[in-house]
Amino acid sequence: MNSNAVIAIHGGAGTILRASMSASAEADYHAALHAVLSAGQRVLAEGGSALDAVSEAVRLLEDCPLFNAGRGAVFTAAGTHELDAAIMDGRTLEAGAICCVKRVRNPVLAARRVLEGSEHVLFTGEGAEAFAAAQGLELVEPEYFHTEARHRQWLLARDQQRAMLDHDGATLAAAPASNDDDPTPHEPIDPNRKFGTVGAVALDRHGHVAAATSTGGVTNKQVGRVGDAPLIGAGCYADDATCAVSTTGSGEMFMRMVAAYDVAAQMAYRNVSLQEAADDVVMNRLPKIDGRGGLIAVDARGNVALPFNTEGMYRGFARLGETPVTAIYR
Repeated sequence: MNSNAVIAIHGGAGTILRASMSASAEADYHAALHAVLSAGQRVLAEGGSALDAVSEAVRLLEDCPLFNAGRGAVFTAAGTHELDAAIMDGRTLEAGAICCVKRVRNPVLAARRVLEGSEHVLFTGEGAEAFAAAQGLELVEPEYFHTEARHRQWLLARDQQRAMLDHDGATLAAAPASNDDDPTPHEPIDPNRKFGTVGAVALDRHGHVAAATSTGGVTNKQVGRVGDAPLIGAGCYADDATCAVSTTGSGEMFMRMVAAYDVAAQMAYRNVSLQEAADDVVMNRLPKIDGRGGLIAVDARGNVALPFNTEGMYRGFARLGETPVTAIYR
């Protein structure tokens, strides 16, 4: 049995909004991250697989409205929600993913069923929803994903007629709330300048790794746009021989760099450590094409890497028998 079992999670990366810093909001994010890590830690402690641990962690992140995945997902340009998720088993290199779903309560669970119950890897749109329904997964009305904070964020973006990406959200960061009774939530990371994805990576007691990633995408994105999150090798990758990776950032850049796989490839072909490979991808390679964000990764020895090139990233990790560690800033 591997005594180095560990789980790490992220809840998105982006720009710190110091002007409206709220101690209570900061505490809420730390508490949410801590609760998710504790749940994943319990799965590993009970002998559960890395796949089980990342499934449970990302499911809980999807159910938490603080993060841009599942309930709390951002709005598209049409005022709808389109959700994406992927999961990969480092033991077998099996993977499953879904994208552009509108009624699947927990996209990561649908991705897991694709991995386990289909010869395919990626389903999209109506086909993905039909597959999820056939697998007995919970479907919800689209209104389930609606939160007031995300709706206000979308109205701001729509008024500007643009997608809310980090580099063009500056003018909206200080926008007033729609009314005094319903103030914009004071989040540690500016919701208008944040790459909203959630993810988890884990090493279990049997020495296997797994990764999962889920997202609501980018505020005011064009209908049908798909980012890196559900793409194996870009937003999610796992291989026992190297590592498990989940990314968060400017999706198009992470796709062009095949960022998650690049970490594993550098370990395999350059024979470098997890930290060195992860740092090279996030700090050297991605910035060359203006790629912003970060990633979380674990290897088969229990090493953890959490690099990011933005001001902050919601993140944390938990080893068996130890108190979970959570962080937001550098």
